[in-house]
Amino acid sequence: MVLQTIPARIRWSVDLMDVQPDDHVLEIGCGPGAGAELICSRLETGKLFAIDRSESGVDRTKRRCARYVESGRLTVRQIDLATLRVPVKRLTKVYAFNVNLFWVRECADEVALLHERLLPGGKVFVYYEATRAEDVPQMIERTSASLAAGGFRVQVVQRKVPACVGVIGHR
Repeated sequence: MVLQTIPARIRWSVDLMDVQPDDHVLEIGCGPGAGAELICSRLETGKLFAIDRSESGVDRTKRRCARYVESGRLTVRQIDLATLRVPVKRLTKVYAFNVNLFWVRECADEVALLHERLLPGGKVFVYYEATRAEDVPQMIERTSASLAAGGFRVQVVQRKVPACVGVIGHR
């Protein structure tokens, strides 16, 4: 088996989430599956539900994380967040990396869905690569505003190396 590396930005973002063995996590935009792999490696009784609008993203995540899919720890679906019906009663964490939804368009319905499905004390972690410094203020401002309008208390985190920014919504 070829060992696939996990980028430093993904490691930092998942580390900051402090995934617990019994967490129920939703990943929005699973892409190549690096985040899913790292999250699932930290779960025991918990589960990850990963979604992506892209068929190739879903396929790549399923291949990369086949052992977690087979064990029932990971479910991967091709679906848009706006049409998602979360299969678990309540989530403890939501994870998204480089998902532009939260800062490029109106997303009140999606944020309301997340707020409704998160347990009290649950968190939404929205991260972006911050390699284009001119975009970072808008990313932070718009993502923060979207989450705050949906009832979340907002916290911003930044890291220089790797260049990343995160907006964390606390329910």
